[in-house]
Amino acid sequence: MALRKIIRSGLILSMAATASVVCAQQNSSSAASYDAAREVTLVGTVVSYQSSVDKPPLGAHVLLSTPAGNVDVHLGDARFLNANHFQIQTGDSIRVIGENVAYGGATQFLARVIQKGTQALMLRSVRGIPLSYTAPHKSAAAARQGGVK
Repeated sequence: MALRKIIRSGLILSMAATASVVCAQQNSSSAASYDAAREVTLVGTVVSYQSSVDKPPLGAHVLLSTPAGNVDVHLGDARFLNANHFQIQTGDSIRVIGENVAYGGATQFLARVIQKGTQALMLRSVRGIPLSYTAPHKSAAAARQGGVK
């Protein structure tokens, strides 16, 4: 009986250690290769915008038509864009500062800053880590009224 508990505990610890290594590798894969010194600026017209895709990197993507051709740009969490009232539509002219990084055997353009007209929004830190969306907190009064405060 005690031997079973020891083996079970060892297996659980082993699985937890493996999971933490895998998560650390996934989290550092895009951030470790991002270097603000290699950033470029893309200016173009939005061909399409998707708030979410089913292939990594997950999140919002915009297909940008530039003089050099179409570029798939990863923007991060669409909720972050919406929370900051940043709307993207087909035909919009936008400016993106970011970098092409190795990702999953290919390359992906990761946007750090996006600008449309006079509105600009920082999407990533200077180390390439996506800024996260935080849901607004409801106060008791707002919850009773069905709103967010």
